[in-house]
Amino acid sequence: MKCQVCRKNEATIHLTEIDEGQRSETHLCEECAAQEGIMVKSQISINELLSGLLGVQPAEYQPFDEKIKDMQCPHCGITLDQFRRDAVLGCPYDYQVFEKALLPLLEKVHDGNTAHCGKIPSKIPQDTKKNMELVTLQQKLDAAVQTEDYENAAKIRDKIKKME
Repeated sequence: MKCQVCRKNEATIHLTEIDEGQRSETHLCEECAAQEGIMVKSQISINELLSGLLGVQPAEYQPFDEKIKDMQCPHCGITLDQFRRDAVLGCPYDYQVFEKALLPLLEKVHDGNTAHCGKIPSKIPQDTKKNMELVTLQQKLDAAVQTEDYENAAKIRDKIKKME
């Protein structure tokens, strides 16, 4: 795809903006993005990212737990030592197989959250943000009622009433 500004270079920066429910996409090359004042973060490999998060180099990874260090995924065959060395998982089932070892890493990466909750664009209107928060709170309320955690459900209900 060519840059929408210069129409010469390959577009490597793809911006999606939603304004009042209307989605627009802009595709730019790095030069045009810089001229537009758009800061581009340099790409880093997954090995560098994980190493930085763990504070060690992949070769220096220490076993999380002796009992699980030799575990192997029954689907793809990867071991925890291979993950430590390569910083790449073999298949989606590895998250379940190596849950004890991966959970602390995922919590660190996501500021303590381990469930995907989506992204909210920074330029979104306040009323849309409020509506999104209300939907999220309603889902949490439903889950709390489902698990019969009525104390937490009452707190969430009160937050919803306060927001409305």
